[in-house]
Amino acid sequence: MNIEKLRELCLSLPGATEDIKWGADLCFLVGGKMFCATSIEPPHHVSFKVLEENFGEMINSSEIIPAPYLARYKWVQVKQWNSIKDEEWEFYVKQSYELVKAKLSKQVLKNL
Repeated sequence: MNIEKLRELCLSLPGATEDIKWGADLCFLVGGKMFCATSIEPPHHVSFKVLEENFGEMINSSEIIPAPYLARYKWVQVKQWNSIKDEEWEFYVKQSYELVKAKLSKQVLKNL
């Protein structure tokens, strides 16, 4: 995985958009809510939401840590692209998208 492939994956999801936030982070959103973020400049640390039951096991690695400012919402930050396989990237990004999308209001979902 790399930043171009991550961008392609995120934008392939229905209703997904991208935005630059905080001056240096490329964020992917659904219904205006962020589901994945990465730094624009290397090193590209990537953050996404995970299931609560997976959070503890994922952060047992030195390459995957609780995401700064978002850990209380069960977000992790992957510090190296090769920390997880491409199939896992796809799984976790899509899962994050679905977790965030599930919290959207019916009106926002209707507009997607």
